[in-house]
Amino acid sequence: MKTPWKLARYLPMAARFLREGRLPELLRALGDKRTPQGARFAGLREDLRLLRALCLAWLKGDYRQISNQALLMVVAALLYFLSPLDAIPDWLVGLGFIDDLAVLAWVLRTWRGELDAFKAWRAAQTPEQLALIERLPPAPPASPQRS
Repeated sequence: MKTPWKLARYLPMAARFLREGRLPELLRALGDKRTPQGARFAGLREDLRLLRALCLAWLKGDYRQISNQALLMVVAALLYFLSPLDAIPDWLVGLGFIDDLAVLAWVLRTWRGELDAFKAWRAAQTPEQLALIERLPPAPPASPQRS
């Protein structure tokens, strides 16, 4: 299935994030982003939690059974979601998350098999293991400003 053009633009950035070890930065930003409230968006929040958990498990080396292409698409979709100026800017109340939902739905549908395998692996973990796996690594200390 062909990658949506709006998501394809984020693939080089996703590759750079993975190559440069910036995935924790992305996951921190994801935790800070406000998602729309209400029952309509409960699925969005759950999908984002799943993708975040997958990235954390991959980052920590606990789950590496995902293909490089699927991981790249997941990271690209998260970058797209975080971008306030994507195809439909997020500040357009009521419309701003429609394109984000479409991109996330495409990734979830296209990579369903790999995400289902991750869900099964995740379900086999104890709550204590999941708490450790899904905890973000601490942010690096801010570098001192030079004058």
